[in-house]
Amino acid sequence: MADNILPHDHGQSIEHELEHMPRTEDFHVVSDIFKQLCDSSRIRIFWILCHCEECVINLSSMVQMSSPAVSHHLRQLKSSGLIVSRRDGKEVYYKASDNAQAQLLHVMIEKLVEISCPSL
Repeated sequence: MADNILPHDHGQSIEHELEHMPRTEDFHVVSDIFKQLCDSSRIRIFWILCHCEECVINLSSMVQMSSPAVSHHLRQLKSSGLIVSRRDGKEVYYKASDNAQAQLLHVMIEKLVEISCPSL
């Protein structure tokens, strides 16, 4: 965008910043991660998995949801790279991914809860 001049000059000199704008694909990745925030149950499951490794049955009990409903949320979280799984015999265990996106999302959730619910 370095060679492009904006049609209207509002005196902001944004052209230099646009040279460093991430690719459109990068914004899609961010959008996919933020889509995980559209469901409070999914956020609760993710938060739990940031603190421990658990199986579907225990997660279902913790969040008082059916196993198929929890499995649905786990698939969503896993497809976005926010959680990982491992198999031990017949049991599958889930935990938060050890990546920057999952860590940042965890911190963001905790900070937003703290700001929104100061009595906690």
